[in-house]
Amino acid sequence: MTEENDLDDVAARSADVPREIRERVARRGAATIYDVAALAGVNPSTVSRALTKPGRIGRSTESRIHAAARQLDFHVNPMARALPTGRSHTIGVIVADITNPVIFGIVRGAEQAAALAGYTLIIAESQESETAELETIRRLLASVDGLVLATTRLSDDAISEIAERRAVVVLNRAVAGVASVLPDVRKGVAELMEHVMHLGHTSVAYLGGPTASWISQRRWAEIAEHAARSGIDVVNIGPNSPTIAGGDAAWERARVHMPTVVVAFNDLLAIGLMQAAARSGTDIPGSVAVAGFDDIFGSDLIVPALTTVRSELPTAGERAVRHLLAGLGVEGARSEVDRLFDTSLIIRQSTGPRAG
Repeated sequence: MTEENDLDDVAARSADVPREIRERVARRGAATIYDVAALAGVNPSTVSRALTKPGRIGRSTESRIHAAARQLDFHVNPMARALPTGRSHTIGVIVADITNPVIFGIVRGAEQAAALAGYTLIIAESQESETAELETIRRLLASVDGLVLATTRLSDDAISEIAERRAVVVLNRAVAGVASVLPDVRKGVAELMEHVMHLGHTSVAYLGGPTASWISQRRWAEIAEHAARSGIDVVNIGPNSPTIAGGDAAWERARVHMPTVVVAFNDLLAIGLMQAAARSGTDIPGSVAVAGFDDIFGSDLIVPALTTVRSELPTAGERAVRHLLAGLGVEGARSEVDRLFDTSLIIRQSTGPRAG
């Protein structure tokens, strides 16, 4: 439909609206629930029920109210809804780095769960800063019904304090007394370590993530435990910035240990390391194999394509929001935070048999 047709459609709808209501809406610049009520011939409270809780009033009355809302181009204001209920019908999602592709899956899953319940997501970034994250959360607390800390860098004490003021779910992080959505780290790491052992590798360098990253520590613990059982040499090289630049900077430190395989905290680190290795003339996987975590967009597009442990991130985002909705009493919402979300190894060309 063209813009001209859109304007014609609006004009046609407005022609059926009494002049008094049209003038009142024009003065305000937007219709209110009272204008919809006047046009539909019902009480404002009936309009509120029809637009926010479908099925609570008669079908013909509800249809008449929806028709009036369309005529007036009326949309429910979440802040107005919050006044009588104390609810804003919004959920905040805090991420450390919005440019990290790992966020895409989390946000998609969270958005789908929120939209089905009529909730809106607010996404905010901390830029890997604990101070910025705390400040961002403090600004959001009064305007959201709950928070998802997707890649938090806060201390356990700070998270617990926030959870006392607002419903909180943490992703990829376990905090006592706070709901957490966690991956099956052991499964994914076991598949990766068995893969590199099968290829004949005898030494692993782990590129750790940020110091405050719980999931980085868990991945390292599982790698170290598996290596100890299997007689594989292992070293932790970190902390590192979880970025391509961080991986680039880590290459010189990694090559000092002469590992046969490098496992990076995430795919961005792995990609950065591979780029630095290529510049130095090091063949991957001929001289050293490389693997990462998360299976982000683009991990299969680099050359060689990256072997990685995939996490079901959309499932994680969805479960986090569903838990919040269940706590808010949203009909049909069910918490599943007690179930680990799946991880699985995706084998590509960046891992191959041990050289020599």
